[in-house]
Amino acid sequence: MLSGCATGPNANPRDPLEPFNRGMYQFNDAVDRAVVKPVATVYRDVLPSPVRTGVTNFFANLQDVWSFVNNSLQLKGEAAGNSLVRFGVNTVFGLGGVLDMASEMQVERHTEDFGQTLGYWGVGAGPYLVLPLLGPSTLRDTLASPVDAYGNVVAGVDPAATRNALTVVNLLNRRSRLLEASTILDQVALDSYTFTRDAFLQRRLNAVYDGYPPDDAEPGEPTEENPVK
Repeated sequence: MLSGCATGPNANPRDPLEPFNRGMYQFNDAVDRAVVKPVATVYRDVLPSPVRTGVTNFFANLQDVWSFVNNSLQLKGEAAGNSLVRFGVNTVFGLGGVLDMASEMQVERHTEDFGQTLGYWGVGAGPYLVLPLLGPSTLRDTLASPVDAYGNVVAGVDPAATRNALTVVNLLNRRSRLLEASTILDQVALDSYTFTRDAFLQRRLNAVYDGYPPDDAEPGEPTEENPVK
């Protein structure tokens, strides 16, 4: 039935691989419910809120390094400068990024990744994809993911045991922050797959255009011109 809906007159042009994506979504959801969500719930319940906030700040501070690179590639001088200042201030005065001193100084965060950089320079998002374990994506973001992985500061940490531990902690921390949202999704969404897909594509569209997409831009669709340039 899902296959028929995905290829019939009601098919979403942004999601030509919907039958595959739905199957992968169900697989990811099963893994999440069986393993990731329970562990993330324990993580949230065991660690006090200030500790979890510190973990969030620490990884966000590392992300500012890659954001500086991508803001620079997008010729966003002020945003690149803010990312660099944020990393310097939080690393030196915020105990390695555990404290977000830069936000207290009103230095705005501009999070950017290589998928957004490609979008900025006119590369269309391409079809929607659901990746095994990694979740929602697009063809553009999937092709950009190896570059983002290379730019991830944690990827360069040695030894491997420390690198893996940091990766797991980051994953659990991110999932713990979404526990309430996932519960609400289960309660209100008639079709959680469609809701997740549409929300993801809209969020990525807004990210590429810094919150101001042109009126004729459809989530997940390429456009003729990027007004942010």
